[in-house]
Amino acid sequence: MIPITKPMLGENEAEAARRVILSGWTSQGPEVAAFEKEFAEYVGAPHACAVSSCTTALHLALLAVGVQPGDEVITVSHSFIATANVVLYCGAKPVFVDIEPDTFNLDPRQLESAITDRTRAILCVHQIGMPCDLASIVKIARRHSLPVVEDAACAVGSEIFWQGQWEKIGKPQGDVACFSFHPRKVISTGDGGMITTANPEWDARFRLLRQHGMSVPDTVRHGSSQVIFESYPIVGYNFRMTDIQAAVGREQLKRLPEIVSKRRNLASRYKTLLAEIPGLGLPVEPDWARSTWQSFCVRLPEGADQRQVMQSMLDDGVSTRRGIMCSHREAAYPANAWSCAGRNAGTDCTAESCQCLRHSEEAQTQTIILPLFPQMGLDQQDHVVTALHDALRVVMLNE
Repeated sequence: MIPITKPMLGENEAEAARRVILSGWTSQGPEVAAFEKEFAEYVGAPHACAVSSCTTALHLALLAVGVQPGDEVITVSHSFIATANVVLYCGAKPVFVDIEPDTFNLDPRQLESAITDRTRAILCVHQIGMPCDLASIVKIARRHSLPVVEDAACAVGSEIFWQGQWEKIGKPQGDVACFSFHPRKVISTGDGGMITTANPEWDARFRLLRQHGMSVPDTVRHGSSQVIFESYPIVGYNFRMTDIQAAVGREQLKRLPEIVSKRRNLASRYKTLLAEIPGLGLPVEPDWARSTWQSFCVRLPEGADQRQVMQSMLDDGVSTRRGIMCSHREAAYPANAWSCAGRNAGTDCTAESCQCLRHSEEAQTQTIILPLFPQMGLDQQDHVVTALHDALRVVMLNE
């Protein structure tokens, strides 16, 4: 079975974990601090704060930029459900805008119509590693004095041509960027996340909130020759990364250029091989973007049944995934929990059919994600292409 993906981990990561385990200090400590410093240097950010996941990173980001109960946050429904969930965690309402059908990213042309006097932030997504149109999004956000939080879960190593030069996603070009180290992402620490920002006050708040609101970190108390009593001025969370994870992350960061290079080469080869399949829509990389190709998503020919194609490929030994989900279609998001483009959900738009989110819904039902991972052999990639071609031929014949 060819998997949809798998992390590129080896002896260096195993040895790093072993070293920390034997050190006696396994919770958040010196390895986390070192990982933060190295990650900040890699992306070019003044500050980086490690946390337990990208979900917790996004949650803290929204809290730091001032999102409160009753506020609205503009984002996309077409993303893993965590993107919308973190808005609800803050007691706010997600306002969904549609995506561009070729990049699967937020369509900036629809952004301004979704802004109201209750809007407190814009949460954009670099979907499956493809940078979104940050230049347009940030321009609109600045015009309305709104902070921009980037969900860069899949975009570790992605780049954007920004003000005349190539820069890493995470500098950040917006206000805060959040990354994931889940096993399906470009690099992995088992799980974990990172928040980058240029705002020192927000960075300090991330660090306070991730550790129960504790005024003095345990590392400081542990290293002090004087007795220190900590206090808890605010209600915080347990959103910490362990030193075991961070040690693995430091080794993964060293591999990142190789990982991204291999992913980009495989994506380029996919485009060449798949161009021969009639009616198949291939992903588009704008000339100002360099994707990590965390996932390779193709649009099926008109009339091809998504589930049947996926089942045929699975029977042929190839794992796939459906197109990225739409949060507004899930039971966790009843009509009163979200809105879109300034309209109230449940009137013109429902979970069954939302005219404001037509491209998002079509992307969910008409696309599939193909296997792509840096260890992938060319024979495996050839098999994926053949399996897709055969599946489409059978499905379309049956239609």
